[in-house]
Amino acid sequence: MEPLVDVIIVGAGPAGLATAIAAAKAGVDYQVVEKGVLVNSIFHFPRSMVFFTTPELLEIGGIPFTTPYEKPTRAEALRYYRRVADACLLKIAFGEKVRKITRASEAGPGVPQFRIETQGSDGNIWERFCRSVVLATGYYDQPNLLDIPGENLPHVSHYYTEAHGFYRKQVVVVGGKNSAAEAALDLYRAGAEVTMVHRRGQLGESIKYWIRPDIVNRIREGSIKARFHTRVIKIKQETLVVEAGGKCDELPADAVFLLTGYHPDSELLRQAGVLVDEETCVPQHDPERLETNVPGLYLAGAITAGKETNRIFIENGRLHGETIIQHICTSGIR
Repeated sequence: MEPLVDVIIVGAGPAGLATAIAAAKAGVDYQVVEKGVLVNSIFHFPRSMVFFTTPELLEIGGIPFTTPYEKPTRAEALRYYRRVADACLLKIAFGEKVRKITRASEAGPGVPQFRIETQGSDGNIWERFCRSVVLATGYYDQPNLLDIPGENLPHVSHYYTEAHGFYRKQVVVVGGKNSAAEAALDLYRAGAEVTMVHRRGQLGESIKYWIRPDIVNRIREGSIKARFHTRVIKIKQETLVVEAGGKCDELPADAVFLLTGYHPDSELLRQAGVLVDEETCVPQHDPERLETNVPGLYLAGAITAGKETNRIFIENGRLHGETIIQHICTSGIR
């Protein structure tokens, strides 16, 4: 059993790290718990990814993010957040997945309000105790599943990393937003034969402004094939079965990327007593102080937005930590 702390922060992404920095500055005893690696979601972004935003909007803890480029790369972001974690001496336990959050019915002075059960990468179960909890778990670990036959085949993935392994292969990219467009372009330029499949009639409006003309022109000239108003109904070993206008067709596919978006993990929230909207997946919380309907349990970062994952980014989610820690300090939770 670990000693009682003021606050446990679940998630070592930018929002969780910013919350830890705010806690340290305010003299609040904290512990960050992360199931993966530092900024785990960014680590799993495509290796060639360039951020939409400028570096100063990714900064946390007042530490400058310097880069010679207008827009930073994934590799630069990973380097920056490592530097922040070291400079601020952040207390982070890696490889611990939170399995359960239990709130005490009545917590007196010195009595823990929350019991956090975690499972280490070695399979061992741990208990941690705290007076308040901040969930900063984001959404990137939960892909939107199509729930179709073949979705779990080895050549199918909900994440895209890099293109080289797909040289001269036939690849289908399912989706029509930014991730799908960037993956399709990267694969095409690495020598893959790329087909995009999208259930809507056109590409999404959220595609980055410098990506849109590129993907539109590649589709227009036929370098990248596109099937709009088309849905995937089955994935086989070497083909993809699609349906459009009531007619089915099969597309050759050595690899399939289902880049249809992601959503927060609502199960842990519900299990902890947080009310979650069934349709939007937005957890019930006060937007001013970011506290849920469970007193002492807070939300930081993209988890506050539910399915509206394009509403909260690092730029605004990194600011949640100071708000939460200020409320913890003034509410008598410590």
